[in-house]
Amino acid sequence: MALEIILIAGAIPVFLLTMIGESWWIHRKSPPPREGVLGYTPRDTAASIAMGLGFLVIKHLSKLVVLPLYLLLYELRLFEIPTKGWQWWVLLIILQDFAFYWYHRCHHEVRFLWAAHVNHHSSERFNLSTALRQSWTSPLTSVPFFAPLMLLGFEPAMFFAVALINLLYQYWVHTELVGRLGFLEAIMVTPSHHRVHHGAQGRYLDRNHGGIFILWDRLFGTFETESIPVVYGLTKNITTYNPVKIAFHEWVAMCRDVKNAKSFTDAWGYVIKRPGWGPHKNKTSSS
Repeated sequence: MALEIILIAGAIPVFLLTMIGESWWIHRKSPPPREGVLGYTPRDTAASIAMGLGFLVIKHLSKLVVLPLYLLLYELRLFEIPTKGWQWWVLLIILQDFAFYWYHRCHHEVRFLWAAHVNHHSSERFNLSTALRQSWTSPLTSVPFFAPLMLLGFEPAMFFAVALINLLYQYWVHTELVGRLGFLEAIMVTPSHHRVHHGAQGRYLDRNHGGIFILWDRLFGTFETESIPVVYGLTKNITTYNPVKIAFHEWVAMCRDVKNAKSFTDAWGYVIKRPGWGPHKNKTSSS
């Protein structure tokens, strides 16, 4: 856990300085390129920062439940994996990102999981502050996807440190100031890949789910290259900067749909089927 604290303590001033630097770089140009999309606004940025602070608090509180479960699973581990040796850390980084891919993909494809993740896509702007717009409920909905790593034999403390490394990596890809990065585009998640992920256009929906490596998307058919300017946000944007509404608006909408459903089958469909699903709809999408 000490490594986690060190990483968080070091990351916060870096976040603040890089957001200030990005904002300065954008707004020093007259007019700013793609004005209204690329630039910062006080209310949007404040909402993202509030979501990030709330996420930190909830994530650590959730460990009161998650950590005992992970420790129990670790006691049932199949292998003895040491915490020393760089190769074991590299292996865990790869396996954790593989698990993250499926966690992230499922959170786009299942309605109640999307309710936990949608807030990250709720901003119509795309800059470093958008990376801080983290979910307040995914610390719990993520558990089934990462728990098997403890069964394999990775210590929970080691897992939490690697999960934080994965999250910190994703910070820098939330920018429009970085273009294509050559050969890295074939292996790593880059800003170009992640701009696609935040796109609300049909060709960009539910694409590029990897956290560190884009290889998973290429292997499992969810890769899309950046080919046209990205329109950010949701297919139906929310008009609020209230962090509580941002965090829970889709949970409220899902419960409303379930309450108004005409049958149990329809009610269950609103929970487990794709976002946007309805009993009389033929095609759905998540953003």
